[in-house]
Amino acid sequence: MKLATWNVNSLKVRLPQLLDWFSVNPVDVIGLQETKLTDDAFPSAELEAAGWHWAHCGQKTYNGVAILSRTPLRDVTYGIPGFDDEQKRVIAATVDSAHGPLRYLCVYVVNGQALGSDKYDYKLRFLAALKAYVAEQLAQHPNLVVGGDYNIAPTPADTHDPATWEGNILCSEPERDGFRALLALGLKDAFSLFEQPPQSFTWWDYRAAGFRRNLGLRIDHLLLSAPLAAPCTAAAADLRPRRNERPSDHAPFVAEIGER
Repeated sequence: MKLATWNVNSLKVRLPQLLDWFSVNPVDVIGLQETKLTDDAFPSAELEAAGWHWAHCGQKTYNGVAILSRTPLRDVTYGIPGFDDEQKRVIAATVDSAHGPLRYLCVYVVNGQALGSDKYDYKLRFLAALKAYVAEQLAQHPNLVVGGDYNIAPTPADTHDPATWEGNILCSEPERDGFRALLALGLKDAFSLFEQPPQSFTWWDYRAAGFRRNLGLRIDHLLLSAPLAAPCTAAAADLRPRRNERPSDHAPFVAEIGER
């Protein structure tokens, strides 16, 4: 079973690339972020024709999250219960898998803009609410995946230039504390389960030839509960879509779960 996450940075623009990627990457469940579409504009016909079941929580121009699965989705929920937020950043659904019912929670964490800003405060409040929600979900769903664009590089090694990034937005200790709090619930960072090449990233700025120069950050993550982490056999970003013409600035990240 293959699980994936991908910030597509506009599903309307990136739909052909997504479908092309699916044709050579047989993933079973994927979370998408930054669809930037209202629900009525979601490309349901195209995705259903390609064999996907889907759920979407979107808004015009900004944000938007979706879950696509090869098997039907059930118990779909939107947002973080008890956290008053008009922005469409969280969706969850349960699917059947060889490991039993699997709960996929797709998140698009707030960027935060700058330390000390209102958006940074919002990010920290979002992360605190997310932790409480994930704890509740984990108690109900042993097979839990929390996938998405976290807008957090967990360690200095997850940045192309620690001297530039350390202590700044995406790399501040309060943000990293929020990420570590999720791991403390018992989740495992799929990337960290394996020895990885140095300078392995999932996002590169469009400017200054960021991708060609590998000026990236690792900010897209799949966090797995213990029953899924134990049989995980591989986890890595697929850089090929980032080489497309008019790509997303993120690459998809994929984890493969073997038999128990």
